[in-house]
Amino acid sequence: MLHEHTKLMDQFWKIFEVQDKHKIKDFNNYMEKFAVNFNLYKDGQFIERPFPFDVIPRIIGSKAFARLDAGVSQRVTALNLFLEDIYSEQRIIKDKIIPEHFVLNAKGYEPGLKGFMPPKGIRSHISGIDLVLDSKTHDWVILEDNLRVPSGASYPLSVRNIFRKIYPEFFEKMPIRPILDYPQQLRKTMDYVNRGGINVVLTPGRFNSAYYEHSYLAQLMGAVLARGHELTVIDKHLYLKQYDGSNVRVGALYRRLDDDFLDPARYNPESLIGVEGIMEAYLAGNVAILNAPGNGVGDDKGIYYFVPQMIRYYLDEEPILSNAPTYLPVFEKDMAYILENFETLVIKDVAEAGGYGVQFGNRLTELQREDLITLIKKDPRRFIAQEVIDFYDEECYINGQIVPRKADFRVYVTMTDKPQVWPCGLTRFAMEEGNYLVNSSQGGGFKDTWVMEVPDA
Repeated sequence: MLHEHTKLMDQFWKIFEVQDKHKIKDFNNYMEKFAVNFNLYKDGQFIERPFPFDVIPRIIGSKAFARLDAGVSQRVTALNLFLEDIYSEQRIIKDKIIPEHFVLNAKGYEPGLKGFMPPKGIRSHISGIDLVLDSKTHDWVILEDNLRVPSGASYPLSVRNIFRKIYPEFFEKMPIRPILDYPQQLRKTMDYVNRGGINVVLTPGRFNSAYYEHSYLAQLMGAVLARGHELTVIDKHLYLKQYDGSNVRVGALYRRLDDDFLDPARYNPESLIGVEGIMEAYLAGNVAILNAPGNGVGDDKGIYYFVPQMIRYYLDEEPILSNAPTYLPVFEKDMAYILENFETLVIKDVAEAGGYGVQFGNRLTELQREDLITLIKKDPRRFIAQEVIDFYDEECYINGQIVPRKADFRVYVTMTDKPQVWPCGLTRFAMEEGNYLVNSSQGGGFKDTWVMEVPDA
């Protein structure tokens, strides 16, 4: 796989001159013109900012990507089966593959949805699987599953259009797989589960960090972008309000907000961005919601530990891709290992996301370490511990220099009658040397990802 990658990068460097500052400036101008933003909240302040972008793409050979495709397709299939099972017969609990308390106490588990079957039986319509490339094994390792509201696909999609305008010679001379059909892939997914009516993207509004993505994808897939106050529920059906006072029925809703804010009548009564009564329409089978409410139990960082067992249980297959070595402090043996090896592990709070709640044992003071251990002992279900994966750097052009930076990779999978993996993804990199937190919400940047055929030797 490394030989494959080296040949592709050699081909890239024969064409690309990083010192061409005029073209790099053109990139920045385009991104500013089209407001390609990923906004941040820091110290209670909303910061509207361009998403830092690197012009050097990550290149993945077609053979390596085929393995990724098979591995994440297998994983998403198993996770959908798990969600279906947990909200119906709960066979995986009865057969003691996963402890009952571990599932039923998960923050994202919705007991009120037990017995409900969503349209076509699909719960995770759009999945984002986060991976890193292990520098020791040279293989991809899965770090996290995102089955609720995975974001980020719009950014490489936007940049690919800019790349084609500024560097058309790449796409004339290099066998780069096309990716611009992703909005049609999303629309196909919405149409597949649509209950009769238009497709709508529900956004919290422009102060959301990924608002650029909401508006961009809605436009490209021909869906209506709407905020909660523009929707209404009448007789257990969801409608889009029109300026003339009429209503248009909504058949599928791609929601870009968490369960807690989706329906103030069922969840958080103080939510001003959801739609009152939407869950009543959903449970009546009159509207599809993508992704399904209650999916949080499937991407719980503790449940992540059991996904390899899910694959064996539901599919009778061995996992193609591995988890990072993970330990659950609820198990006595794992707790002992965590306490003995604390300084070599990374501790994660299962309720957090976006790089928050992640603490490296070797970076804590003695007092911080003691406080965290006390918390883990008090509430072991709240935490997991993982071995630190020494994942590969990617070359990045930052401040006029080519420098190595840690980078992960989010793969996007849409689901209809079978999973479909988008031949691209979001490569995120840390802006600082040696930083392992690459999340966009932590200030990381991104780059395009090219899936390519390997040239002949």
